[in-house]
Amino acid sequence: MKVLSAITLLVAPLCISALAAPKQPMKVTVFGGTGYVGSQVCERLIKRGHAVTALSRRGVNPKPDSKELSQVTWVSGDATDMKTVEGLLKDADAAVHCIGLLFDVDSGLANLNKIVSGSGSVPGEASTYDAITRTTAFNVIQGIEKKQSSIMNVMNKDKKFPFCFVSAAEAGWPDVPFGKTIDEKIAPGWLQKYLIAKRAVEQRLKDSKGVRYAIYRPSLIWDWTKLDVLPVIPVFDFASAIGIPFVDKTVRVETLADAIVAGLENDNV
Repeated sequence: MKVLSAITLLVAPLCISALAAPKQPMKVTVFGGTGYVGSQVCERLIKRGHAVTALSRRGVNPKPDSKELSQVTWVSGDATDMKTVEGLLKDADAAVHCIGLLFDVDSGLANLNKIVSGSGSVPGEASTYDAITRTTAFNVIQGIEKKQSSIMNVMNKDKKFPFCFVSAAEAGWPDVPFGKTIDEKIAPGWLQKYLIAKRAVEQRLKDSKGVRYAIYRPSLIWDWTKLDVLPVIPVFDFASAIGIPFVDKTVRVETLADAIVAGLENDNV
């Protein structure tokens, strides 16, 4: 198991640029491919020569003018539906889970997603943290395990299925000084529920069979188009630089996407 923090993510662009062409192109399914992180992952996978199928509620190319994203197979569907997930994993060699939302329908702040979401998405009526994060990821993990237990894959039991999951830096708060206090006493209720779902997926991965997984725990993710977060980036980075233990350095979305692709291609991760 590998949990990738902000420090690891910082070197990802150097790693990805130094990599030779993949030994063998993969068929990769990206869950949440039209999202802020997912679309960047899809673009980089195509550039690396992989075949990409992306699932999202919309199922349309978020950037029609993109040469790379125009080569992605876009599928509209619901990852909370197990049959949909199994169908998309049937011919896949690897998978990425980028489905997520900052404010769910029970938070009372759902309308803010249109501002804070990099893709401008608005949650549906059933979009709780448990459904969007835990259920969808559990479905993918279960689908991979089922695929790996098939007769054909049992014969090649040493070959594990690569799967990358985007968690959050805050999921690691209990492991750092003062983090547990922040987590249990200060964090708002919606954030606690958000982290419960993320941590449930992390634990499920630790208990999984036949999955070679990488868990990514990025801090605040940004690029120059994210006007809503640009003002607070220096605050996060300064707090991290002076050693506040429960604050991680912010991460460029391109850096995170590069790290995910590197995690899929590198069997040692």
